[in-house]
Amino acid sequence: MIIYNVTANIDDSIHDEWLGWIKAHIPKVLATGLFLKATFTKVLVEESMGGLTYSIQYLAHSKEALASFHENHAPAFQTEELQKFGDKMLAFRTELEWIDEYTVTTH
Repeated sequence: MIIYNVTANIDDSIHDEWLGWIKAHIPKVLATGLFLKATFTKVLVEESMGGLTYSIQYLAHSKEALASFHENHAPAFQTEELQKFGDKMLAFRTELEWIDEYTVTTH
């Protein structure tokens, strides 16, 4: 499986509007059928540039599913985001390959 991570720093002036928008946006990305789930988190490090930082991790079925997302859906989603928020947010994207998962067991 592949994790598609989007990290975004959001200017205080648009924070509330962006938060409402992203909570509606994530289900739209999942509705493409190319991801199994998404996790939305707040980064707990104070940024020198200010604002608040969030991470959205989408779990893709496969590399092919993520490639399909990039080709068929990502450009429209990213254009919408840029037109709506412009330079008041900064986002970068990372692709991660799922290797293994470990959990704590209690006795």
